[in-house]
Amino acid sequence: MKGTKLLGVVLLVLGLLALAYGGFSYTRTTDQASIGPFKVEVQDKERVNIPLWAGLGAAIVGGILLARKQ
Repeated sequence: MKGTKLLGVVLLVLGLLALAYGGFSYTRTTDQASIGPFKVEVQDKERVNIPLWAGLGAAIVGGILLARKQ
């Protein structure tokens, strides 16, 4: 049952983070050119949105797993 409790905690925390922040962003290097001693690099900032229903569902499932009796 320890694995179930751990999964419940992880889902609850991830669900609450998804509800609080709504997503996450990261930087991706797309193009790179090297001309002699000069280097050119293009970095794009991407954002991944997490739907409200997914965060809420993960938090609810995590809470249920934690509240379940052994």
